[in-house]
Amino acid sequence: MSSTESPDTATAALPVPPAGPGRHGAAETVHTVALPGLTLTVRAPVGSPAPQDGGAETGAGRDREPALYVHGLGGSSQNWSDLMPLLADRVDGEAIDLPGFGHSPPPDDGNYSVSAQARAVIRYLDAAGRGPVHLIGNSMGGAAATRVAAVRPDLVRTLTLISPALPELRPQLTAVPTALLAVPGITGLFGRLTHDWTPERRTREVLALCYGDPGRVSPEGFDAAVDEYTRRLELPYFWEVMERSARGLVNAYTLGGQHNLWRQAERVLAPTLLVYGGRDRLVSFRMARRAAAAFRGSRLLTLPEAGHVAMMEYPETVARAVRELLDSDMTDVTADASRS
Repeated sequence: MSSTESPDTATAALPVPPAGPGRHGAAETVHTVALPGLTLTVRAPVGSPAPQDGGAETGAGRDREPALYVHGLGGSSQNWSDLMPLLADRVDGEAIDLPGFGHSPPPDDGNYSVSAQARAVIRYLDAAGRGPVHLIGNSMGGAAATRVAAVRPDLVRTLTLISPALPELRPQLTAVPTALLAVPGITGLFGRLTHDWTPERRTREVLALCYGDPGRVSPEGFDAAVDEYTRRLELPYFWEVMERSARGLVNAYTLGGQHNLWRQAERVLAPTLLVYGGRDRLVSFRMARRAAAAFRGSRLLTLPEAGHVAMMEYPETVARAVRELLDSDMTDVTADASRS
């Protein structure tokens, strides 16, 4: 699962404001990276605040370690627009749109399995030469990030998983409708049944599913989310990508042996932070204990009021936990260096 090809990049001429239910409104740059059979859109915050630890920033992220943010099913790189600016003084962060999501077109091979998403991350990191990175994933992106960390430990310095989509033997009832997207024809049926829904109603349904408290979304953030959802619904491949990605996630839950996600979690060597929300309707809160046991030496942050996207609901709290993970990793590296 390695790649040595050089990417072709095209950077937006002007910074663009983040869309979605964000509240910080920091400017961002967006560029595309073209690899054989794959084109990825990459988002990054413009500039960075003054370092909070008193250090000096010399520009272009040279004094900051790289980080990569990976979104979940139905999401995009914009899901990280609240968190990235809060960590920009510590890490040189980028968020990618996985193939078929956000502004990334579908992959040429039409493969939306978790393994394919992990390969997309690996190919980007190999081509860009950014590894090892602080890898941060949510939901499906958390499953892909787990696979990356297990099979390519050289690419991952630390791992942060926010409501990772790891196999559950007894998924909670509120997650069943999302799993049903994997059934052939269901997305078409759902599209017909909801044909008369306004974009506002569709957005409210999504926010109610993903947020512990949808009221935390500002009016401006809600309007931006409506605009983004409307744009995606007009894409000719929207429902196909959702169906195939959901099917890929369900299939990943059934894999055994060395490809089982829990087995791969046990192989992860990188220091790991796990974040779970008490009001998560998609990934059960009870999975937090199992995950903490599977990822060796992991840290666990539980947020009782958060839903499935804690980095969007409580970005400051998540940022503090990530900083503590980074500080711990730096301490470990310094200690190793002093012993050698």
